[in-house]
Amino acid sequence: MEYVLAMTFITETGLKSNFSISGVKPALTSAEVISLMDTIIQKNVFFTSSGALVKKSGAQLTEKNVTKLDIV
Repeated sequence: MEYVLAMTFITETGLKSNFSISGVKPALTSAEVISLMDTIIQKNVFFTSSGALVKKSGAQLTEKNVTKLDIV
């Protein structure tokens, strides 16, 4: 199974911006996610068309069960 962390930020223009990271550990804690999101904001890691990320809005950890089909 694969786990995906989806994080939502508020930009300096007030719009929401989403970022996803695949392959995260399944035992990821809220404290770790908060720390990651704070670091992304403080270090100004990403810039969007609606401006810099200025605030955390939400996050979710999704479990994906992928079945690959052999079609050849």
